[in-house]
Amino acid sequence: MTDEKEPLLVTIGDIGFSQNWVVAPHGAAPLAGTQITVDDHTHSVSKTPTWAIVVAILGVFFFFLSLLFLLVRETEISGYLLVTVRNGELEFSSTIPVSSALQVQEFQGRAIYARKLAAAVSSS
Repeated sequence: MTDEKEPLLVTIGDIGFSQNWVVAPHGAAPLAGTQITVDDHTHSVSKTPTWAIVVAILGVFFFFLSLLFLLVRETEISGYLLVTVRNGELEFSSTIPVSSALQVQEFQGRAIYARKLAAAVSSS
């Protein structure tokens, strides 16, 4: 069904995209007309890191400005992205765990690139 010599240009989880094909673990379909969606199921928590608390407690005996370390905040991101591709009879979803904002941006960028590939094939 797919051209064995056609390399994958981008992968998102278990889903691969070549110039003309979308390849999932249970099949492949032409890239033209493929819909690619990314659902963001992440959440972030902002908290004071442990090291800042320790420095503030130890430093308070020497200098009261060390209490300013309690204002330091750290944001932790956890969750997953759900990437779904649909084209005709091929429908596949891949769950990608993420732990940073950079990972979320990376996979969103990959999805945008895959959508551009699909649009280029559909318009030609």
